[in-house]
Amino acid sequence: MKGFISKDLHPFWVLLLLLVFMAGGYFVATFLVGVLANWIFGISIFQLMDVVANPASHPQGRDVMLLLQGVLQFISFIVGPLILLRSIGYDVDRHLNWKMHPAAWLVLLSGFLIVIIMPANSAVISWNANLNFPGFMDGFARWARQQEDQLAEIMKLITQFNSVGDLLIGLLVFALIPAIGEELVFRGIVQRQFYRWLDNRHVAIWLAALIFAAIHVQFFGFVPRLLLGALFGYLYFWSGRIVVPMVAHFVNNGFTVVLLYLHQTRAIDVDVESTEAMPLYTILLSLVLSAAVIYYLYQQFGAVPARPEVAAAAPEKDPV
Repeated sequence: MKGFISKDLHPFWVLLLLLVFMAGGYFVATFLVGVLANWIFGISIFQLMDVVANPASHPQGRDVMLLLQGVLQFISFIVGPLILLRSIGYDVDRHLNWKMHPAAWLVLLSGFLIVIIMPANSAVISWNANLNFPGFMDGFARWARQQEDQLAEIMKLITQFNSVGDLLIGLLVFALIPAIGEELVFRGIVQRQFYRWLDNRHVAIWLAALIFAAIHVQFFGFVPRLLLGALFGYLYFWSGRIVVPMVAHFVNNGFTVVLLYLHQTRAIDVDVESTEAMPLYTILLSLVLSAAVIYYLYQQFGAVPARPEVAAAAPEKDPV
C-alpha cells in the first residue's frame, strides 16, 4: 500500500500525527462502547457517563469499566497506530521487525527475565512509593497521592477475579491488549521516531520510556515504570522484533493478574498490592541473575542477522 503521508515527514510531525490517530481512535472507541453498553447492559450513553464517573455505585459498573478499558486500549493503541503506519506506506511487519526470527526460547527468556527482575524491582517500587517531595511541592504531592488513591479504588473494583472466566478476561484486558498496544506505540513508533530525529539509540529508548511512565499518571510508581520501559526498549533494540518487548510486557502484567486471582481465590496468601521491598538476599540474587540474563540476551540477540530485504534497503545504518 502506497501511503498518502510521506515517509520523509519529520519525526515531530509523525509523533503529532500519532496523537491525532490515537485521539481519533479514542472517539471511535467511546462511541462503540456506548453502543455495546446499551446492547449488552441496557445502559444508555447518558447513563454510561454516570457509571464511568462512579462505577462502584452501579451494579454493572465493573463490567462496564472492563468493556471501556478493553475497547479504548484496542482501538486507540492498536488500530489507530496501525492505520498511521499504513498511511505512511510502511510494510508494518518489515518496519517493526528488521531482524530475522530469533530462537523461540530467547523470546521466552525475555519474558522470564521480567519474573527474575521482580525482587530487585520491589526495592525501587518501595522507594518510589514512599518518596517525600520537598516542601514547595506539597500541593503537587497531595494531588498526585489523591490521583493514585482514586485509581487504586477503581482498579480494586475492576480487578476482582472470582472465576477462571474472570481471569481470562483480566489477562485479555490488563495484559494482552496493553502489551501489544503500548509496545506498538512506545517502542514501535515513538522510540523509532525519536531515533530518526536524534540519531541516538539510548536517548530514543529513555525518552520513549519517560513518556511511557508519565502517561500512566502514577507518580509514586513512576521510576520503576521508567526502568521497565527502558528495559523493553533495549530488548526491542537488541532483538529487532517487536514481539520480544510485547512478550516481556505481557508477562509483567499477566503475572500480576494471575497472582491477584490466586490471592482472591485463597490459593496463595500474598499481598500482591504491597509496595514493601522483598528481603535483601532475594533483591541481591535478583540483581545478579537479571544482569546475567540481560547480558546473555544482549549477546544472543546481537548475533541475529538483519532481514535481507531490510539490510539491502539500508546497508549504511542500523534500521532501529
